[in-house]
Amino acid sequence: MLDNSLSGNAREQQTGSCSGHGLRHDWSVAEAHAIYNLPFNELLFQAHTVHRANFDPNTVQKCQLLSIKTGGCAEDCSYCSQSARYDTGLKASKLMAIQEVLRGARKAKANGATRYCMGAAWREPKQRDMAAVAEMVKEVKAMGLETCMTLGMLNDEDVAQLRNAGLDYYNHNVDTSERFYPEVITTRTFADRLDTLARVREAGIKVCSGGILGLGETPADRVDMLVTLANLPEHPESVPINMLIAIEGTPLGQAEKVDGIAFVRAIALARILMPRSYVRLSAGRTEMSDELQAMCFFAGANSIFCGEQLLTTDNPGEDADAALFMKLGLEAETSSSSGNMD
Repeated sequence: MLDNSLSGNAREQQTGSCSGHGLRHDWSVAEAHAIYNLPFNELLFQAHTVHRANFDPNTVQKCQLLSIKTGGCAEDCSYCSQSARYDTGLKASKLMAIQEVLRGARKAKANGATRYCMGAAWREPKQRDMAAVAEMVKEVKAMGLETCMTLGMLNDEDVAQLRNAGLDYYNHNVDTSERFYPEVITTRTFADRLDTLARVREAGIKVCSGGILGLGETPADRVDMLVTLANLPEHPESVPINMLIAIEGTPLGQAEKVDGIAFVRAIALARILMPRSYVRLSAGRTEMSDELQAMCFFAGANSIFCGEQLLTTDNPGEDADAALFMKLGLEAETSSSSGNMD
């Protein structure tokens, strides 16, 4: 058991500098495990200290997520209702018309979102669809919203088109640890995911990458996943942490729910390892109490998806979030500035 009487200097060194200066990319798994397993109050204290040094602790970024192409995906991700391999009752659709996407973006902005995320259920995009995707990026960006796309794996030409369209963020989650990954997905490798992230980063597009808790992984897998992200040459600017929504018809349809305290521990570790990244409280909020969400915000989560739906699953909705924000004294971020970079 770790000494609970760490000095201030020791705490600062262990958490990678509470001031946010000197970001680390050399975390050892042993260090991360030691932090994750701290007494809960100590872990929350350290995470909140790091969070407060880099962000306004009472401000949360609101993002809107839209499925621009639903279902029929060739991948076998065990958690996903959009895989063509599983009978989940989801009807596949074609790529959404640009004007329909823009109507959604205007509504999202009116509801206080500063980032608009668009996702397509593809293994990788087809070249014939990229012109429309690029136009969506340009038009949404022209509204003053940050843009984010998730389209699966990308080649160099895809990345160039997205960069030229002005895409701000590309989402490509690693999902879990490299060890556990083959238990969840077999149609692409963990290395494939990292390759796409590297292409995106090299092109100058910001990276959004996180994972899902509740896939049957161990606590060690959760820690390893976050160490992988923290040890990339640059931290992902956005780190979504999802709680699995078990969907009937998928291999994980009967998965056990994640323990709430364990979920908060993962949020806290993400904040400590990646001090300046937005840590997004993503899927699964419909299963979380106000108290659990409050602990997540205290531990360093500072971004949520708003609206009543994510890609294909339910989300709390504007009224529930407004009530939660009022109860906690939180405010929606009004601009897309990325933390305190002083």
